[in-house]
Amino acid sequence: MASSDPLLQPYTLKHLTLKNRIMTTSHEPAYPEDGLPKDRYRAYHVERAKAGVAMTMTAGSASVSRDSPPVFNNVLVWKDEVVGWMKKLADECHDHGCAVMIQLTHLGRRTGWDKGAWLPSVSSTRDREPAHRRFPKLAEDWDMPRIIGDFADAAERMKLAGLDGVEIMTHGHLLDQFISPLTNDLDGPYGKESLATRMRLTLEIIDAVRRRVGDDFIVGTRFAPDEAEEGGITEEMGVEMAHMFKATGQVDYLNINRGRIHTDPAMTDMIPIQGMRSAPHLDLAGRIRAEVGMPTFHAARIADVATARHAVVTGQLDMVGMTRAHMADPYIVQKIREGREHDIRPCVGATYCLDRIYGAGEALCIHNPATGRELTMPNIIVRAPRARRVVIVGAGPGGLEAARVAAERGHSVVVFEAADQPGGQVRLTAQTRRRSEMIGIIDWRMAQCAARDVEFRFNTWAEAEDVMALDPDVVIVATGGLPHKDILATGNDLTVTSWDILSGDVKPGRDVLIYDEAGDHAALQAADILAASGAKVEIMTRDRSFAPDVMAMNLVPYMRSLQEKDVTFTVTWLLKGVARAGNRLMATLGTDYSRFTRQKDYDQIVVNYGTLPNADIYFDLKEHSRNRGEVDQAALIEGRPQTIATNPGGTFQLFRIGDAVSARNTHAAIYDGLRYLKDI
Repeated sequence: MASSDPLLQPYTLKHLTLKNRIMTTSHEPAYPEDGLPKDRYRAYHVERAKAGVAMTMTAGSASVSRDSPPVFNNVLVWKDEVVGWMKKLADECHDHGCAVMIQLTHLGRRTGWDKGAWLPSVSSTRDREPAHRRFPKLAEDWDMPRIIGDFADAAERMKLAGLDGVEIMTHGHLLDQFISPLTNDLDGPYGKESLATRMRLTLEIIDAVRRRVGDDFIVGTRFAPDEAEEGGITEEMGVEMAHMFKATGQVDYLNINRGRIHTDPAMTDMIPIQGMRSAPHLDLAGRIRAEVGMPTFHAARIADVATARHAVVTGQLDMVGMTRAHMADPYIVQKIREGREHDIRPCVGATYCLDRIYGAGEALCIHNPATGRELTMPNIIVRAPRARRVVIVGAGPGGLEAARVAAERGHSVVVFEAADQPGGQVRLTAQTRRRSEMIGIIDWRMAQCAARDVEFRFNTWAEAEDVMALDPDVVIVATGGLPHKDILATGNDLTVTSWDILSGDVKPGRDVLIYDEAGDHAALQAADILAASGAKVEIMTRDRSFAPDVMAMNLVPYMRSLQEKDVTFTVTWLLKGVARAGNRLMATLGTDYSRFTRQKDYDQIVVNYGTLPNADIYFDLKEHSRNRGEVDQAALIEGRPQTIATNPGGTFQLFRIGDAVSARNTHAAIYDGLRYLKDI
């Protein structure tokens, strides 16, 4: 029977019928190889097509010109060889009834001259973009026809590849730099004089693209009708822009953004993270649709089905983008269709996906390790040929993932946990209100385990004898780590840890040093708590930048909170020792750059130095296991089963995961849980 769910209704866009109202908007997971969408890139999009999404938009954004080199690993549509690879992607997605489009752009100043072919970047302004820090040249008259031709050539390549359409990206990129009064310093036909002159390049590109691809091809545009900054594009101006797009008769839909993306804070307001309001720009998209009457798409933290359904039912959107949500769970549409919305793995807004692109060159979901690893890791767990007994020690994120996967494989699973609740470090993290959504990582896994009869033994400090008494076939040690604080030459007993502050076990001081060598969230979360209590806080690191593992977008709310309080940041200094000085603590501070030292006093010193493995039970079990804990690393990397059996007297396989091995992060622990258990 046909579904009555508004999200599952088909939508006709010009000649193209989309089978439902859910799409993934253009985004770049940074999986191309040599600028080409090869197997890993294709597998990522095909997985979502197979799972039921109506349209997948590739490339956020594909570069049309040699002087628009990507700052991370984007698709290069100026290459002729891109056609064959995009054809493979489109054909496989089409086999699943999923439409395929691509977003085309010229980055303008949103890149650097020291990338790619080392050509000067070009823009309508000489001012650098703060996020990318390079100075462009001011566009000349001969740049315009060249760039227009590059867009048309790229669109033609995509039509040859069998895609359903292209989206012309203006927002924050070259075309927007021309359109915005804030970034157009030109005189003449493309200059700052009026909206018409500032829009001219964009409209000429759309005209050239349409003439090249014909009418039986979708052409849309993604733009910001409101830059949310004084002197920039206003909502009224944005409505006028939308009417100008409509008047061309050549634009098939509008994809709406709001804000600017020239700084990390601006980007974070445009693409909100956890602790920020859901769907904050939906009202703007709804206004454009109502006043202009064109098909309207939009995505910005529409992470749950209820919000997506509301956007469609209220007529604010024709197609709703759930892009980060589909990184967390590609099977959203299938689960809606099957009445299993409760099974959807939630996007917790951690934005590890986006931050990791800039920090490490690839998008990964904080708690779906199969995303981006579709060639080796499954999203759907299949039952094992025979049931086994699996014992897991530790109910943190890694242990719970191991339990979930083992249970889905059909195994009998027992989990020991010393605490009275599951979650480990994630539960500690989630105590901070802004990061409370992180508990979704734990809650979802507990629900999945409950549905599969996983047995939990809380308040139980498991010993080796307790584990072996269950006669297990597989034992997973997921006991995590404990704070590492004995790092100083003197005075380790005088310091406390970031965990002590987060848990509330230690009260905040009044004049506090946080010495951070881990560079993760814990130090900044502790700083938030301390500063909110009225303390004067200094965050110190021996690195040349602070909190590198927090990364750009997640840093924004911390800075907004901390900069208005008595908080300072000190880099390139290290804490060498602590001694008592009356009722104060005297810190000896040094540097890696010389032998110079100095002293400074505080009333509390907090150390954030990661964790040490809490793995005694692993070593107690090691000689009783068939593999003595040994891992076939090649098999692990390639996604093959673990088969090492070097101890004939052993009775079970033994693996330790997550921080029980070494201090890492939530994603690493969950990835371990999946890749060890998926073949058990």
